[in-house]
Amino acid sequence: MTNVLEIAWQEVVRPLFFRPKRVQVAALCLRDGTDGHEVLMITSRGTGRWIVPKGWPIEGLNGPETALQEAWEEAGVKDAHAQKSPIGRYNYDKVLSNGTSEPVETQVYKINVSELSDEYPEASQRQRQWMSAGEAANLVREPQLKAILLSL
Repeated sequence: MTNVLEIAWQEVVRPLFFRPKRVQVAALCLRDGTDGHEVLMITSRGTGRWIVPKGWPIEGLNGPETALQEAWEEAGVKDAHAQKSPIGRYNYDKVLSNGTSEPVETQVYKINVSELSDEYPEASQRQRQWMSAGEAANLVREPQLKAILLSL
């Protein structure tokens, strides 16, 4: 009986609680506004809540390149420059299409935006809006992302 419990712990229970986090890459898109930095926020496709552009790593692209690609696809960021290293990280549980969730660590790259396009891949699926970092921080759910926004 002890052997059965040990096997159950090692192969079923333990992996559920101690599974590694998947990694996503986020683009914290910024421009200079009249009152300081403005953050480009977008709505999620599923719930419509305000988020930053983010996605899974893209094969052949590094972190900053992936962040720029996500910023283009989800927010229409056309002309921008990404910092080489993440400015922070935040964790959240991503709800999958089958209703389960998995832990995700999101690496956040600062993107300085020069130009937006009105036509981009997900334009019909999302809203986008420039806002102050404080306003953006009040809209996001993730405490660590809120802290990153407030540090601007």
